[in-house]
Amino acid sequence: MDELKQTILITGANGFLGQKLIEKLIDKSQYRIVATSKSENRNFIREGYTYIPCDFTDMDALQALLDEVQPDKIIHTAAMSSVEACEKDPTLCEKVNIETVYQLGQYCARHDKHLIHLSTDFVFGGKEGPYRESDKTNPCNAYGESKVTSETRLSSTGCRAAILRTILVYGINGDRNRSNLVLWAKKQMEDNNRINVVSDQWRMPTFVDDLADACILAIEKEATGIYHISGDEMMSVLDAVYHIADFWHLDRSLINPIRAVDIGQENNRPRKTGFILDKAKAELGYSPTPFIKSLEEIKQQFSFYNR
Repeated sequence: MDELKQTILITGANGFLGQKLIEKLIDKSQYRIVATSKSENRNFIREGYTYIPCDFTDMDALQALLDEVQPDKIIHTAAMSSVEACEKDPTLCEKVNIETVYQLGQYCARHDKHLIHLSTDFVFGGKEGPYRESDKTNPCNAYGESKVTSETRLSSTGCRAAILRTILVYGINGDRNRSNLVLWAKKQMEDNNRINVVSDQWRMPTFVDDLADACILAIEKEATGIYHISGDEMMSVLDAVYHIADFWHLDRSLINPIRAVDIGQENNRPRKTGFILDKAKAELGYSPTPFIKSLEEIKQQFSFYNR
């Protein structure tokens, strides 16, 4: 019976992670899933959950949504994640990345509900990576600053919350308008286009399926505190694209290595991040998929989403 189910509210449900979470959660019979994003539903899967549009820059609308849905758990994936957009419109960045998180935290504190909040490796400066959860934050751009502030404001509410920081998320879902490093590089090389790829930024790219699984593990264990969630292989962005080319037997000569300074990213992007994943592995049971194996899974998922 529905009244025995726990209600999970997924924000940013039209986003990359949001869509993957819906896909993975709708088959779990113990949950009632409610999804929300600003625009109309763009999900590949349309059944098995309730979708309610909501503009999270309107705090009254957000509160009305919470009052209507009365979620037991919230997975907050909605964010303004473009570095340039956050620099250009700091007011909107503050509303989306900070005020919304604080309001969700206040709701969870008042009603003793559980919140999963997504954050980023960009909370770090990128000079001492890979990082532990306890390492001091030192963002080099407005996006990272907003995420640090969101983490602090959320903690100030006293609610039960897990903050999952992640890195360079990639993979595939049913939204053909959504791209990421893997899909972009694959398509460009398949179309025989030359691509510029940064050679001096190092990351531990995160398979979106792994990130969704980590969110679900945190929900099921009612985890609290900060957790680092990513792949566990450090590579340059250039090396990642070389792997993509080799896996799909594409022409490596189409890849043009460039430096961060060549595209104005020398100072506003971390040079080297990466995470130490010991805490997430031990406390959540998190197990990242090796990069090449994730490409094999993406290849299989293409047929599912293109059916």
